[in-house]
Amino acid sequence: MKRIAVKIGSNVLTRQDGTLDITRMSALVDQVSELSKQGIDVILISSGAMAAGRSEICGKKLDAVSARQLYSAVGQAKLINRYYELFREHGMACGQVLSTKESFGSRTHYLNQKHCMEVMLENRVIPIVNENDTISVTELMFTDNDELSGLIATMMGADTLIILTNVDGIYNGNPFDSDSEVIRTIGQGKDDVSEYIRAGRSSFGRGGMITKYNIARKVAEEGITVFIANGKRENILTDLISGNPVVCSRFVPSPKPVSSVKKWIAHSEGFAKGEIHINRGAEAALGTPQAVSILFVGVTAIKGSFEKDDIVRIINEEGRQIGVGCAAFSSAEARKMIGQKGHKPLVHYDYLYLD
Repeated sequence: MKRIAVKIGSNVLTRQDGTLDITRMSALVDQVSELSKQGIDVILISSGAMAAGRSEICGKKLDAVSARQLYSAVGQAKLINRYYELFREHGMACGQVLSTKESFGSRTHYLNQKHCMEVMLENRVIPIVNENDTISVTELMFTDNDELSGLIATMMGADTLIILTNVDGIYNGNPFDSDSEVIRTIGQGKDDVSEYIRAGRSSFGRGGMITKYNIARKVAEEGITVFIANGKRENILTDLISGNPVVCSRFVPSPKPVSSVKKWIAHSEGFAKGEIHINRGAEAALGTPQAVSILFVGVTAIKGSFEKDDIVRIINEEGRQIGVGCAAFSSAEARKMIGQKGHKPLVHYDYLYLD
């Protein structure tokens, strides 16, 4: 059975005045319902709560954190209620999943969250995922829902991630210049197109196109096809899944399979508790086609405080991060074995993801 994750951006779901665009929501729900009835699992990662809440509250001026918490608390209820009513018209049920960055920092919490959504899909309930903005503030926040969508797509083993925004994809210039064109295909390798992407973020969301590009690139490297497309185009979801011609940016997936544990680790950099510094010999070994673990003999320093099974960053002699992994020892234990031979790997290959 095919499984897709669909991220709907704030600028897709809101009008210029910040109110919810019910017509657009209804059109997208129609398409999700059609795909679901074809036997496709669909997971929605939906923005729009902040914008929906802001349009409901006309009170005193608030600081940024208080405004975020208030608007999201009010807006999330409004948003999920609207989805509930729209899916009910198709005889379908939907359910709300509010996530936090901490939900992905622990393997146990990660698997609990995955199990919840698996149960929903098995019972033909559409999961609608959003960050829990009422408690996720400052360092606890995702970069935006683009980051969350990448985590959800990999966690749930999706075949495809569709990131819907208010432009047709990544352009080779300013999207609003007539001579700019959409980059239709972005392959694997080092053909970096980020130079074409202008800085800035959307009116109602936190993210921008550079974030979408970086997330899409990483998810594609894990074997998932990614589309960045215009959510305001009619039948965008059904056309993409049916293979109909659509102007969008498609990221070609890597043919090399990635284990579920490595997928978790790949997106766990933000939860790292410490650093493992390695020498040039160890770095060179990691660059070979063979499966290579990080051995103590190649470790030059341990920084930070971490426990066994915590996420750590892998740093080379130049001070550059080259990967993330899951430590097999605590930092206190590891410091006693730096440079020594004859010990188990500090980070086993199966629990190592290289940038």
